[in-house]
Amino acid sequence: QVQLVESGGGLVQAGGSLRLSCAASGRTFSSYDMAWFRQAPGKERVFVAAISRSGGRVFYVDFVKGRFTISRDNAKNTVYLQMNSLKPEDTPVYYCASRLTGSSLYVAARDYEYWGQGTQVTVSS
Repeated sequence: QVQLVESGGGLVQAGGSLRLSCAASGRTFSSYDMAWFRQAPGKERVFVAAISRSGGRVFYVDFVKGRFTISRDNAKNTVYLQMNSLKPEDTPVYYCASRLTGSSLYVAARDYEYWGQGTQVTVSS
């Protein structure tokens, strides 16, 4: 079992920055690929970014490329999402997720085993 706890959400003006953190406990963090998703009310959960267990591979959805950076610190059992140049459409709840490492990075929510409770990001225009 893996427990994930997100933090770092909040209110920010358009063009600003936030850094989300996701602290993991339980089984060996370095065995898991990690990802961030986001979900607006009434909509499906959408992939944002993923990182391999070593941090050597990352993948982003097109609409955050160049603005968001995913990273991890295996010594601290934490994955981060640095979000810059925020836009009002970046507003939804952000979730971190984990899955045992595989040959590829996965973008579908159904492929992830463990989820955090989410952290709200609100970007004002």
